[in-house]
Amino acid sequence: MIPPIASNFVAGETPEAALAHVESLNDRGVAGILNLLGEHYAERPPADADADAYVDLVESIADRGIDACVSVKSSQIGLDIGDDVFQENLARIVDAANAPAATGPDGTGTFVWIDMEDHETTDVTLDAFERHAIETDGNVGVCVQANLKRTREDLERLADLPGKVRLVKGAYDEPAAISYKKKARVDESYRDCLAYMFETFDDGVAVGSHDPAMIEYASELHAEHGTPYEVQMLMGVREAAQFDLAADPDVDAEVYQYIPYGSKWFSYFYRRIRERKSNALFALRAIVGR
Repeated sequence: MIPPIASNFVAGETPEAALAHVESLNDRGVAGILNLLGEHYAERPPADADADAYVDLVESIADRGIDACVSVKSSQIGLDIGDDVFQENLARIVDAANAPAATGPDGTGTFVWIDMEDHETTDVTLDAFERHAIETDGNVGVCVQANLKRTREDLERLADLPGKVRLVKGAYDEPAAISYKKKARVDESYRDCLAYMFETFDDGVAVGSHDPAMIEYASELHAEHGTPYEVQMLMGVREAAQFDLAADPDVDAEVYQYIPYGSKWFSYFYRRIRERKSNALFALRAIVGR
């Protein structure tokens, strides 16, 4: 059982708990991005099992008629075992998400995001996205990280492809030779990448950030260029802001919450606590009952 202090950041251990959480978000105008926790499997059975779980999940999303999509990590579905395992399991998930059983009321399948991990996975992840973006006519998305020096060039490659691209600042501790280390430089890269995306992309921009300055900048870019966009934030982080954005008639963006769930919740919760002082303070107050 997930303790109350962790349930702020993780929806539950079961798909049912995660889907119910999405329904509660939908009632407040926020959509869900469901992520089954798990990564860096060294053996094939757990990778295949998580791929099976995603296949079932995309069908459940359609059955319940909720506003949700899924997000998978390459190392979760087999990349550490072999590129062929990753490609096979990703294809199974994408095929299931675009099959009749996963087709929603709008006639489209369940959207699949491919998360980005550290720099060693960048090329294989972008290659996989390109292939499936073309095959599904844009019903997949990929994440890129502004702290990597290569990202601006990667966006030029992605600009003409169907599908969405999520821009985040980047949470991995990458080598200094290939990444920006100072916060101000990462912020500068994020703004530069956002500007390029709003100027160039046709299928939409996903702003993966909790930074109010970046969200405001995205709104300004949308007003200038008219490019459709969405704002994505984590469960348990600035949730009041998520609901405020969704309810604001002057904000012309979809709002999504990234929702982790599953039995491997402890390591994810621990990372959230280490990332931000405000998260740690929340957990401390919950422990002492204040």
